[in-house]
Amino acid sequence: MSDRELIKKHLLPLLTLSGVSGREGAVIRYMVEAMKPLVDEIRVDPMGNIFTVKRGKPGPKVMIAAHSDEIGLIVKSIEKNGFIRFEKMGGVGDNLLPGRVVSLAGHIGVIGVKAGHLSSEKERSEVKKHTELYIDVGARSQEEVLSMGIMVGTPITFVSPPTFMSEDLLVSKALDDRVGCAVMLALLESLKDREFRGELHCVITVQEEIGLRGATVAAFEVNPDIAIALDTVPSGDTPEINFTKELPVGIGLGPVLQVTSGGGARGMVADTTVFSMLEKTAKEAGLPYQPVLFTGGNTDATAMHLSRSGIPSAAVTIPRRYSHSPVELIDLRDADAALRLLREFVIRLPEKIEWMLPGDRECRGL
Repeated sequence: MSDRELIKKHLLPLLTLSGVSGREGAVIRYMVEAMKPLVDEIRVDPMGNIFTVKRGKPGPKVMIAAHSDEIGLIVKSIEKNGFIRFEKMGGVGDNLLPGRVVSLAGHIGVIGVKAGHLSSEKERSEVKKHTELYIDVGARSQEEVLSMGIMVGTPITFVSPPTFMSEDLLVSKALDDRVGCAVMLALLESLKDREFRGELHCVITVQEEIGLRGATVAAFEVNPDIAIALDTVPSGDTPEINFTKELPVGIGLGPVLQVTSGGGARGMVADTTVFSMLEKTAKEAGLPYQPVLFTGGNTDATAMHLSRSGIPSAAVTIPRRYSHSPVELIDLRDADAALRLLREFVIRLPEKIEWMLPGDRECRGL
């Protein structure tokens, strides 16, 4: 099976699952069953993080983390007339909500929108806050909603099934970060008959979208020599973004190696040694990649690099258009290149890492 088919084998079913932050159970169950035959050890902690170990010859301990959760909504209250109020889980834009079809407790709902015939010009052009919106599940009373199994705390996901726009372009909800989960599974499958040095810890984290919480716990538990976040990143190749000034990232141009992520006190500068190892691997293997400074968000690497006494970390990210929307769009060639980059990185791991000082281009010591 080709690398592309390995990724699609798991990505398409993963995209159909509901896994809003803090409610990732369905994704966790899928990943545990898929990972179990591919690793030497597997366990799930009380928070929901999945820890696996795959052992090679003597060498460094490497942690690769992808997150299971997706952005979404959660039931806040149920009104007497059966309409549902909600809160956001993760970075969901208010402008994306009106008129959306959603799923909750196995039922379909719609986020209500005032009829255009009855709306003023101002109402038609303004963006309502999510606190002003509601979900209609066809119920006529609070009791009817409760009888449907919908209650305060029920997660709400967007209904947006995976759809191919072409052979390479896939649009769906939750590509952030189910594509990372699928690449992780493909990586483990493709390493079945390969030798490598070190101890590979493939970890699936929870609650990334609401504060990198799972990774904070997981990195402390694993305490690796190197940590890599496998995630997605916004692209800057659409008309409303200045590609050069704002975000020089495009889909179809290879995975993004983040030089920095976030900004100020809440961010990360990629470890010099780990970044250089990834970049060298890409160049030697002839793989496309995009080195980028991204200040608009973070990955699990931001949490991992501050664990314990500091863990050298970096991020390999797959570019996506329309991030944090129900219609995220990726080019599967980028996922394929990310898989090959990580596989080559693992296969080429040295028995002992020669550490570089921050900003050095080669190992020179003190």
